Formats: sequence, structure tokens, C-alpha cells
Amino acid sequence: MHDSDPPFRPVRRRQGYLPLEDLGLIGDGTTAALVGLDGSIPWLCLPRFDAEPLFCALLDRTRGGHFTLAPEDLVEARQRYEPDTGVLVTELRSRTGLVRVTDALALRSGADLTDDAPAGRSELVRSAVVLEGRVRLKAELEPRGGARTRAVFSGLELRPLRRPGLRLHLRSNRPLDGLHTTHDLRRGDRLDLVLSWGRFHRHHRVDTDAMLTGTADAWRRWMRHFDYGGPQEPLVRRSAVTLKLCDDWANGSLVAAPTSSLPAPIGGIRNWDYRYAWIRDAAFAVFALRRIGFRGEADAFLGWVLDAFEDSGRPRIMYDLRGGPVPDETEDAELEGYQRSAPVRWGNGAADQRQHDVYGEILDCADQWLRSGGEIQPALWAGLAGLADAAEQAWREPDQGIWEVRSEGRVFTYSAGLCQVALDRAAQIGQRLGLPIRTARWRASADHLSRLILEQSWDEGAKTLSAHLDGGGVLDASLLALPLRHVVPIDHPRMVATATAVAERLSAGDGLLHRYLHEESPDGLAGDEGAFVLCSFWLVDNLIGQGRTEEAEELYASLCSRASPLGLMSEQIDPSTGEFMGNFPQAFSHIGITASGVNLARAKAGVRR
Repeated sequence: MHDSDPPFRPVRRRQGYLPLEDLGLIGDGTTAALVGLDGSIPWLCLPRFDAEPLFCALLDRTRGGHFTLAPEDLVEARQRYEPDTGVLVTELRSRTGLVRVTDALALRSGADLTDDAPAGRSELVRSAVVLEGRVRLKAELEPRGGARTRAVFSGLELRPLRRPGLRLHLRSNRPLDGLHTTHDLRRGDRLDLVLSWGRFHRHHRVDTDAMLTGTADAWRRWMRHFDYGGPQEPLVRRSAVTLKLCDDWANGSLVAAPTSSLPAPIGGIRNWDYRYAWIRDAAFAVFALRRIGFRGEADAFLGWVLDAFEDSGRPRIMYDLRGGPVPDETEDAELEGYQRSAPVRWGNGAADQRQHDVYGEILDCADQWLRSGGEIQPALWAGLAGLADAAEQAWREPDQGIWEVRSEGRVFTYSAGLCQVALDRAAQIGQRLGLPIRTARWRASADHLSRLILEQSWDEGAKTLSAHLDGGGVLDASLLALPLRHVVPIDHPRMVATATAVAERLSAGDGLLHRYLHEESPDGLAGDEGAFVLCSFWLVDNLIGQGRTEEAEELYASLCSRASPLGLMSEQIDPSTGEFMGNFPQAFSHIGITASGVNLARAKAGVRR
């Protein structure tokens, strides 16, 4: 549970790995790092989110590499964020003393985080201060594969052996005679470390206080735009910062998660690289961020989607952060995987799948772009109109669906629903642009598809819409998203019955939902998985739309209580233990926290959707 003043607790490890709940996220809009409750940094990709990791002990505790700053004989620790910032504080207690470590990926002094421009300094700041007693403080920096070092003024220059072209510089306020040092410190003493990459000035003095203050000030200026006063406000505030930490500030794209290959479940093979930008994630993020005051980020995402589509010449379900193709999926045999859950994968093979929902996601983004004051030039409109034309036929054809199954395709109801979104949004855009002939055809096709979904996917025996358009009563939690995208009315009797069926038949207990049941819907992969967090937030939204506000608020509170003490959420949760699973933190989950909170606040205020 999110706690701004958490108690100390022992450091736990499972098979040598910290649980995901005991990791915090820091970032600078270009990359991100995870900081452990034990003072380690087991994950950092340089110079970008999707680059090869410099540290990835998260995926192999012995060979992955890490940057640890912690006292010997560590007994217990706690973590918290400086309020409304991406600056993380870890307090670590040993048998003889207490030390506070403050971590940040530093931002430029005076940076405006609403600008579509880089704000990072390409510097990781780690500042340790002894608060009580005396400590022997270990500082260990070990890139994956090791590094060559040489002494330079104020520190060390590093050349990682795996990446000799990456030049690093480690500065300190104390002498460093190597990458593994121990410092005997007493109350009031401090050890400051700054790891730099890219362009840096090695003769500048180390002033971590100024760097940390400037970084915190930049975050707080950005958070002045936050506009929300509904349930679970502290967690929604933290979710806003977390989504910003998953945002590529210069490009406007959004990583699904800043990590790769965290398994769902432990020991399984469902390990994927999420450090890329999915069109559907951007579409959901736009909706959520705009409603809590962050129009700039929403517009940047919309612009990125349209740029990526126009540049690629065809709709892709995901892109790299610059709008290019995602690398081919490969397996890294050198790493054992988180808690020995191999394989570790880089790149994502789902990038070339057929997923018809992309038509609706792109056109929905275009519609929102136009509504927010953007312009659509003739060349872009020609491409968008072509998407709408394609969607008129595509819904009849099998695809891999929103969940990117790696089995033979089916005609998924959700995919057909998003083709309806494509046609509906194209009709709305066409009407505003004064194109009545095609607009009328798209509108008729959209209305026909809405009726068809309610009729053709309905299973009278099971009393539910079905995962597949040919019926059959097989359930999929993505059906809950249909009314949220205005494909079908949220209070239509068949949609109400479907929400009830999903809540009952896909229940993982205590408000958690499976995406689908693997015995009913084989997806081409061995093993099962946990409960998918976003699906439960979709259920919250359906309950709100049905007027069941008290039930919705109760479920929402239950889901929010599952966040980590730092207010972070994973992609999935193990329903038997409550432990986090999958890539972390997951943008989708924080989008759910945000969007459902807004919907609840509006419902309680008597505001219609």
C-alpha cells in the first residue's frame, strides 16, 4: 500500500532477487533506473530506455551488473519519494548506524518539463548522508561485463567492455581508488557519487545538493498542472509522476514499461521486452493525462502517434521511441532471468503481428488531436481515410488481438470493436472537415458494426458477449473496454450482463481478474499467468457506468491498496500471494488508477461521462 511515511522493514530476497514491490523508479525523460530497498541499482539502460542495459542485475544477480551504495550489515530499510517528484530517498539501517541515500536522474536547472525537449543532464546522482551512529558504506559499481577504468580529475573514467563506445565518468566528493570502495563514515558525513555519460565536464565540482534541488524543483513546477481532487488522490498524484517517468519527453512517445523480461509468472516463459511504444498505450494515456491537467503530454503523445503513422506509411501496433521499427526479438542466453525465469528477451516479436485494434487507436488519436486544436494536413488525412476504408473490411479477418496471442488468429470481438472506433472517428473527422459522401458511408458502417457486435457475439446460453465475433460464450476481459471506447452503450442490458459474467467467471479473487482462461482460450504459450491489473480498473469503470458507484469505489480502493509502498504498480499480480508479476512499473496499470479515479470523482459529483 502506498505510504508517504513508510516504516522500516527487513530486506527480503527470493532466490537472491528483491521482490518488485521493493523497487523504486527514477528517470529523466530519456531513460530510467530502478533503485532497490537494499541500496542497489539493478537496472539502468544507457543512453536511452531501449538501449542495452548498463546494469541488469534485475535479470541476473551475479552477471547482470549493478551500482550499489549501502552499509555493511544492513538490517532494515525504507523508501519514499520527495513529494511530487522523481527524487527517491532510501534510508538504510545497519547494526551501528543509519544512512540516507538520495537518488535521481538529474534534470537541468530551471527545466520546464512541459516542453517537448530533453531535460536530463545525462547524470545519475547518488548522495549518502549518515543520520545516526557510524557506518561502513560500500560503493560498488559493476557494469554488465565489467569495465576498464583510469583515474581522472575528481574520479574515474569507465569504458564498459561490452560497449566500448559508451564513455562514462564517475565523480565523487571523496577519493575513489576503484569501482569497489568502502568508506568509514560517522554522523553528518556524506558520500556523493555522480555517474555521467554523453558530454560532460570532468573538472566541474561535485554539487549534488544543487543537482538534487534543481531536479526536485523541476518536478514540482510540472506538478502544478495536476488537477484532480477525487478518491485516492496521493496515489493518483504518484501515478502522474510515474507515467511521466515512462514518457520520452523529446519524442512524445511512452514506453509500456521501462523493463524487459520480468516474468508473469515466476518460472514461466512469458517474458517480453516492454521498452517500446504501443499505439494503444499512448491512446489510453492521452485520455487519462488530459483529464488530470496534463494537456501538453497528451498532445505530445497524439502528435507522436500521427507522426509515426505518417512516417511509416502503414499502421504498426508498436514503434521504437523515435517512431521507427522495433528490433527483432532475440534471446539472451547469458542471463538467467529474474528469479531464474529464462529466457531474457530483447526486441519484441509481436511488432509484426496483425492486430486490427490499431486502426481504431490511430483514428481515435487523430480525432482527439483535431478536437484539441490540432490540424490534419491533406497528406495525413489521405492516410487516415485509407485506414478507415481498411477497417471496413479488416474486422472480418482473424488477427492476434489486443493480448497479442502467439497462436492462430481469430476474429476477436474487441478487434472488431476497435474497427468500429476507426469508422466512427473517421466519420466524425470527415464531418468536421466537410466530406459528406465518405462520412455517410463510414457512419453507416460504424452503426452496423455496433449492432453486429451486440447481436453476433452474444451467447444466449452463457448470457454474455463473447471473446470472438462468432459467439460461443468464451470470455475475455477486453470486452469490458468496449463501452469505454463508446462501441456499445455501457448500460445496454447485454453489456451489463457481460460485465457480470466477466466479474464472476474471470475472477482471480478479491477483485482481481484474469484476461482470459487459458483452457478456454489457448494463446500458443505454455503455462498460465496472473491477474491483469488494468482489467480490474475496466470493471470499476463499468460499474460506474451502470450506476453502481459504491461498489465501484469499494473495488477501486481495494485495487489501489495493492500498490507498493512507493505507489508503484506492476502489470500483473499473483492472486495467491499478492506479489507483483510482469514488467514494472506498468504504464497501463497507472493509466487505470488515473482514469478510474477521474470517473469515480465525476460520478460522485453527479457529472455524466
